[in-house]
Amino acid sequence: MKPPAPFDMNISHHVWQTKYRAEGEADVHASWRRVARAIAAAEGEKHARWAEGFYGLLENFRFLPGGRILAGAGTGQRVTLFNCFVMGEISDDLVHIFEALKEGALTMQQGGGIGYDFSTLRPAGTVAAATGSIASGPVSFMHIWDAMCATMLSTGARRGAMMATLRCDHPDIETFVDAKRDPAVLRHFNLSVQISDAFMAAVAHDRDWPLVFPVPASPSADETRAVRTVKARELWQRILHAAYDTAEPGVLFVDTINRENNLHDRERLTATNPCGEIPLPPYGACDLGSLNLTTFVGSPFTADARLDLDALADSATLAVRFLDDVVAVSRYPLPAQAEQARLTRRIGLGITGLADALVMLGLDYDSEAARALAAQAMQTVRDAAYRASVALAREKGAFPGFARQPFLASGFAARLPADIRDAIATHGIRNSHLLAIAPAGTISLLANNCSSGIEPIFAAEAERRVLGMDGRYFTHRVVDHALQRWRQAGRSGTPPALVEARQIDPLAHLYMQAALQPFVDNAISKTINVAADYPFERFAELYRQAHALGLKGCTVFRPNPVTGAILSEPPASERVQCCGIEREGD
Repeated sequence: MKPPAPFDMNISHHVWQTKYRAEGEADVHASWRRVARAIAAAEGEKHARWAEGFYGLLENFRFLPGGRILAGAGTGQRVTLFNCFVMGEISDDLVHIFEALKEGALTMQQGGGIGYDFSTLRPAGTVAAATGSIASGPVSFMHIWDAMCATMLSTGARRGAMMATLRCDHPDIETFVDAKRDPAVLRHFNLSVQISDAFMAAVAHDRDWPLVFPVPASPSADETRAVRTVKARELWQRILHAAYDTAEPGVLFVDTINRENNLHDRERLTATNPCGEIPLPPYGACDLGSLNLTTFVGSPFTADARLDLDALADSATLAVRFLDDVVAVSRYPLPAQAEQARLTRRIGLGITGLADALVMLGLDYDSEAARALAAQAMQTVRDAAYRASVALAREKGAFPGFARQPFLASGFAARLPADIRDAIATHGIRNSHLLAIAPAGTISLLANNCSSGIEPIFAAEAERRVLGMDGRYFTHRVVDHALQRWRQAGRSGTPPALVEARQIDPLAHLYMQAALQPFVDNAISKTINVAADYPFERFAELYRQAHALGLKGCTVFRPNPVTGAILSEPPASERVQCCGIEREGD
């Protein structure tokens, strides 16, 4: 199998040098050695053996650990190796609100992105019984978090990102939905609305929708009171129009998320990490890594091209051990985060380079054959990962929170092959969750600009702006990885299967995501790009289809006056944003 192109692209070298190179490292091989040794320290007396194995996994960009792992492992710096966290529940009183703010600042200081559910905060205009003061509402407090993030950026801390979610039945939902219509507001947040099945049914049947507070302790609880009532369809249209005009908010289909949750018996998930691929409980963390599918393609661009599924399974097996060891060696900004990570040992192994791999295999992204191949690849990763985690449980013990019957009764575990379910019943499993598809944007740039995550190829060639160490943007001319490989083979033009994102029907994005979701126990970060002139009615249909297809969330990006266009050059005076395309969250 031919290795990827050598590590000589300007953009890849820039990314390595500015984000992942440790002091004294001469090349990326030295970075791989550092990371492999640091993670293998969790293996005790066998650390030397596993350090070699991990180095082989990292070599040639076969496996791309999350950015915090690459940047921090083995450096001796007080940083976390987890990319992102969902923070603790925000209690509805001033002391706890500012305690939560402090916890967020401490987490961002060590390089972690943070997610919050602000639904616990009382709506604006509510009178506090204890003090007689009038509440300003959750969105007003989000401005404080936004200022905190901006302050952390100015201190030179590594960039993180923030996610804020709010229930679709919170009385301040309209304020939340429209918050980012002002281009200067909440620029350090991604926003997502928690959409329930009941709300989607109310939309379908044109029912009234009660906005309630306090938040019920469970979906069936009745201790809430209706503050007011709106038309479900009007609220849904308001959400969609805001997304059409500003690219936010996204939506999280929380009932689907919780039905599928392997720990459905003890967790109610209401927030995700900033890019949406990991729904997490309070103080949960995401420990991410991606297998680069382009490195598993044999005889690319020929009639004999194939995806080596056996090699993919072998690498997935080793990657599970690697990510499980990260749990042991990482620092944690807060004790509660360490406790939660060690209780469940959640990891998020995924894939990247899918679109480039499809081009190398001669498959159009928007084709049944491409979706079938992608699903086969993800199923291979799922099965190998779960078998590896069972083997680790036999060797090192199951995750401390493991409970056999509820685990196997979850929506996701019910679909596992019989032999894997039997093995879990007999031996337990090391990790509560194993799979997630992250955006992998920055690490895919590092890997010679392979296509990121499961996204289509954005452009065969483009101008890409990246952030320098001095806070200024630099522009690089970038060439898609599959096109590089095509040209290196002496071919002219472009590969027949290379199709850019703007040429792909937006529904194809949904169908690809839906093809993979059954094999992913966490979630999938996926942005559907549409043209500026894409009709609103078709835009709205994407969200309805996303729910009908059983997806856990949906984000659609349409170029607009508020956010501009992807990969556009910003004004020189533009402030760096946590959640921009160059985000450090991956």
